[in-house]
Amino acid sequence: MKRTFTLALVLVWMAASGFMTVLAQDMKQADKYFNNFEFSLALEAYKKVLEKEEPSLLVVQRIADSYRILNNSKEAEFWYAQVIAFPNSDPANIYLYAESAKRNANYDKAKQLFLEYSEKVPAQREVALRMAASCDTAKKWMKNPKPYVVEKMEVVNSDGADFGPVRTKDGLLFSSDRLEVGNKQQTARNNWTGNGFIQMYFAQKLSDTTTTLANPVPLPPSINTEYHNGPADYLEKDQTLYFTRTHVVKKRATGSVNSDPTSWFKGSDNGTHTNRHGIYMSKFNGSKWENVEAFKYNNTDEFSIGHPAISPDGKILYFVSDMPGGYGETDIYYSERMADGSWGKPTNAGPVINTSGRESFANLGEDGKLYFSSDGHMGMGGLDLFRANGTHKAWTQVENLQYPLNTSQDDFGIEVDSTGKKGLLSSSRLSDNGFDDILTFEEYKGPCLLVGRVVEKFAQSGTVKTIITSVPDAMLQLYVDGSEEAIETKSDAEGNFSFPVMAGTKYQIKGSKKGYLSQTVAFTPECLNDADTVEVELTFIRSTPNKPVVIENIYYDLDKFDIKPAAALELDRLVQMMKDNPRIRIELSSHTDSRQTHKYNQVLSQLRAQSAVDYLVSKGVDRNRLVARGYGETRLINKCRDGISCAEELHQENRRTEFKILR
Repeated sequence: MKRTFTLALVLVWMAASGFMTVLAQDMKQADKYFNNFEFSLALEAYKKVLEKEEPSLLVVQRIADSYRILNNSKEAEFWYAQVIAFPNSDPANIYLYAESAKRNANYDKAKQLFLEYSEKVPAQREVALRMAASCDTAKKWMKNPKPYVVEKMEVVNSDGADFGPVRTKDGLLFSSDRLEVGNKQQTARNNWTGNGFIQMYFAQKLSDTTTTLANPVPLPPSINTEYHNGPADYLEKDQTLYFTRTHVVKKRATGSVNSDPTSWFKGSDNGTHTNRHGIYMSKFNGSKWENVEAFKYNNTDEFSIGHPAISPDGKILYFVSDMPGGYGETDIYYSERMADGSWGKPTNAGPVINTSGRESFANLGEDGKLYFSSDGHMGMGGLDLFRANGTHKAWTQVENLQYPLNTSQDDFGIEVDSTGKKGLLSSSRLSDNGFDDILTFEEYKGPCLLVGRVVEKFAQSGTVKTIITSVPDAMLQLYVDGSEEAIETKSDAEGNFSFPVMAGTKYQIKGSKKGYLSQTVAFTPECLNDADTVEVELTFIRSTPNKPVVIENIYYDLDKFDIKPAAALELDRLVQMMKDNPRIRIELSSHTDSRQTHKYNQVLSQLRAQSAVDYLVSKGVDRNRLVARGYGETRLINKCRDGISCAEELHQENRRTEFKILR
């Protein structure tokens, strides 16, 4: 009996040992897939492990990470929720959970998670709080969308990732990792995604008089090697294709950790090889692509260069790189063509464009602007589309294109026409699995209704309160910007008026009435449908001489006389008023609070008044029409005199600027 019991224990031990060996082998294979960046295979392997054992932090973490890397944010959000339930989970997973929730437009949840992360990781508090704030911004943008119609371009899209559209006079170039080409199935699969390798495709226009495209076909093997090729740009005047080609190279001991610049993914260092980009050029001779030439500064042993964008004159080449010395993970650079036709040394586009994150998919719009995608600038989630304002070498500001051109998902690879209001873009917004589609967009030009009101504002005597009253029977003239023809109406007894307007059109409303100064308001309505209304308010000012009028929001910091940004906006309105009423001459007066001496305050107020006058002169107002007068603390509008303790807000009320008509 004892021998039988012992034999049973041995059999149980052997079975358990065999099971553990199989489980260890399954785990080893799953880890191998993951470390080799074969994430589509790794996912299935880790799920197989999960079927055989209780969930562990490592397995659940790897599943969550794989879904994140594959841009499947819906699954990633679910699995990161499981990861953070483990007591020994790294707090960094809270941040990754928040990012996934944000990509799914779950902004309230994402904000809560970013705030939680900021408390648990104080060193990253600033970044986390900025990301939390971006959730509120994204919600605001979605609530107030820009007037664009965005639609899927059915002809060129597939079940895979389709992106990087480039229009030519003959059709459309783009990149795709589709498995099916016509009725044929690609045999080679990319185990990163489970799809094919990225290839360049061309969809021919069916005729010169239509934009309808034929079914896309792949470019020949001279362009499409067996590995990744694309995205690209095309120089029409030289019939030259500038395209990205990916190379598998052996890692050096101190090499880059950028494992696949196809998605600029920063991954594990466990593999022996990595993928890096280079830029190549090829001319089309009318029947075939020839003379494939490498960009002079390719260095795939050390770093990547890709995502080319060529200027229409062929003299400037923008591109993306993770070369050493940049501001972040990937930066935008440019090279200029030299007199001998060669390319000059790459130059970083600078900190206005580049951040500590990923800048990618550069494009030069036909409107002369630089477009690109980034996850480093404030965005809605994933990669957002941005426009750089300014000129080459002098970009002054970066602008988020907002919703609906941007969404919580990846939005990139934009192409814009000469108006800046129409074009193509790439986005994963329509996909459950993170794959991209090519979309068309066009500014909505539909009609809507402008609803306005004419009012008069003046200070209640002896207080700082403002009284608002309606101005009836005012003449309102609506002009399309640049036109001299106007539509006219008059305000009713309540000061109300209305005009039919068109979205995206620049207008001016000119208002006038006897006894008041003329007023002009410029605006561009953003109507998403014909039921929308646009609200405009015109504030009339009486033309009575020597009656002070407070210019709202012209406040100064303590002991300062420089013009603040908010003040500049108000002074710009005063500039317009002076242009609308060319015969008036005004006094600009400045006032201080009661702190400091009377003499000091007199000097300071004069400097403040003079700075306001100088600002108006800089905007084109004749100095002879302006008088600067400082009154110091002689005309306080509240109780805050010498010896009386007041809050800073009350003191600031006294630090005001007024104007009055002198004639």
